[in-house]
Amino acid sequence: MAAVTEAPPAPAPAVPEGRPPRRRGRMTPYWLLLPGILWLVVFFALPMVYQASTSVQTGSLEHGYKVTWHFATYWDALSQYWPQFLRSVLYAAAATVLCLLLGYPLAYLIAFRAGRWRNLIMILVIAPFFTSFLIRTLAWKTILADGGPVVGALHTLHVLDVTNWLGWTAGDRVLATPMAVVCGLTYNFLPFMILPLYTSLERIDGRLHEAAGDLYARPVTTFRKVTFPLSMPGVVSGTLLTFIPAAGDYVNADLLGSTDTRMVGNVIQTQFLRILDYPTAAALSFILMAAILVMVTVYIRRSGTEDLV
Repeated sequence: MAAVTEAPPAPAPAVPEGRPPRRRGRMTPYWLLLPGILWLVVFFALPMVYQASTSVQTGSLEHGYKVTWHFATYWDALSQYWPQFLRSVLYAAAATVLCLLLGYPLAYLIAFRAGRWRNLIMILVIAPFFTSFLIRTLAWKTILADGGPVVGALHTLHVLDVTNWLGWTAGDRVLATPMAVVCGLTYNFLPFMILPLYTSLERIDGRLHEAAGDLYARPVTTFRKVTFPLSMPGVVSGTLLTFIPAAGDYVNADLLGSTDTRMVGNVIQTQFLRILDYPTAAALSFILMAAILVMVTVYIRRSGTEDLV
């Protein structure tokens, strides 16, 4: 019997001596990332380091500030302004819940029921971005004006009786109350809730709904077992994009609230621009950032999903 022999493999092309292999293709992604990294370093990392050093300084604006590692500033700021911190978290949480309750049905409508009206509804959702944040907030002073149609309707429906009992309004007045601040936060950050929800819902395969119907699942069961779990990345993203900026906001509390509705953002603004107490303002900023970071970390782990949109 004749033995069948395989042909030897072709030798690899030799690399000329003194000429290293080409690595330009491997370095291209890093060169593309370099502008973004420089941007983050210059406009994020360096200001953070500067604020960190400011928070441990002592002195005055007249005689100058000096780094003395005075960490007691953090405790003094937290012990003095903890009501504003708590108020910021409560207002931001209330606005986030309202945005979710209002935004999920609208995002569901756009994703599954809008049809040819989808683009028009999306334009209406992002239409508030065509005007400045300040103008949008000032418009709510007219909407919630004393004796206006909105306040009259709330009074007729006895909604103000409930909000007065909860302490969110005062008598027949809505402006300069917690309710006005939460309404402003909800309106300004509602698009940040709708857009991630719509993106997440649009990714759901429609055949999954058909399969649930073939298994005799009711619409409520289909939503509870299929739609909502698959839209959780959008829910998590939307709530984060709403809660984080709302907790640090100061415009709504300044224009729609009063001294009793001041948030921690208002305190930081006052410390930086009016009182000129830079160490306290920097310490408040870092405390707020650390608190939000802890809450966000716990929330993401509790939500059971890390696939954000």
